[in-house]
Order: sequence, then C-alpha cells, then structure tokens
Amino acid sequence: MRALITTIVGMLAPVTAFAASGLSEDNSGIFVWVFLGFCALIVVAQVIPALLLMTGMVKGLVSVVKDEKVGVASKS
Repeated sequence: MRALITTIVGMLAPVTAFAASGLSEDNSGIFVWVFLGFCALIVVAQVIPALLLMTGMVKGLVSVVKDEKVGVASKS
C-alpha cells in the first residue's frame, strides 16, 4: 500500500510543479471553468451508480458461487 501511495505521489508531483509554474497560460474565463465543473459533475454522477451496480453484481455472483459450493458439499 505504501508503494502505491509513493507511486501516485511521484506521478503527481511533476504535474503540480508545472501547474504551479504557470507553464500553460490559457486565459480561460469563469464560464470555461463552470462548464468544466459541470462536465465533471456529470461524470461523477454517472460513476456512483455504476459502482453501486458493479458491487451488487459481484455480491450476487459470490452468493451464487457460495450456494453452489454448499449444494455440492451437502450432496457428498
């Protein structure tokens, strides 16, 4: 886990350094940032139900496999 955190920080550190230095000045107005924030909100709103659906599918699959193992063990 510690290696994963170190790797993520190692990848993000140069990006933040470039962002802080003002290397790419784009002179975007407030409406561009509002639009991008709205797009991010839409993406997050789509990801949350998808994650809930995936966890439900995994729980269902695990319960089916568990029931089959119990059924096989009881027949033996």
